[in-house]
Amino acid sequence: MNELGHTEDVTTEVAHAAWADAARELLIGTARRYHHVITVKELAAGAQERTDLTATQRAHHWIGDVLGRVAAECAERGEPNLTSLCVNAEGSVGSGYAGTVSAVTGEEPTDPDGHAAATRLACYAYFGAPGLPDDGGVAVLTPRLSASRSRTRKAALDARPVDTCPTCYMVRPTQGGCNNCD
Repeated sequence: MNELGHTEDVTTEVAHAAWADAARELLIGTARRYHHVITVKELAAGAQERTDLTATQRAHHWIGDVLGRVAAECAERGEPNLTSLCVNAEGSVGSGYAGTVSAVTGEEPTDPDGHAAATRLACYAYFGAPGLPDDGGVAVLTPRLSASRSRTRKAALDARPVDTCPTCYMVRPTQGGCNNCD
């Protein structure tokens, strides 16, 4: 077989280009469902299935290049960055997202997941996701990432030292002084 043959080896360039086209279509399908995302694992498997090209390496070795191609195409078309819809198992866009955004826009987001949440909302609107509220909706983190961040914040609050009065051992107000002893 030739360029996209099923039995012959194809070059990395040909495979990545084919996977990027397939990934773009999968991401557009995801963007058409309000508050939906797709995992890296699902995207990689879907791209391989759609192209009938199977990688010999694990997805984390090649998916970054594929997502970079999708992001570049979105920028060329004046579309929101569809790669914001692709998250890891923890619900985060991961460390590669900021670099991809930087490569396409020249600016690296300080909070990649917050940036991705806003960009996802733009994707839902641009690609006509049904159920998008009339007011435009709200940019939100994925439920899994939001829960993880909440647990982290709670743990940090619980780990703070408590200021107690050395005389009566009651917790002192944040302004200082003891309500019982002063």
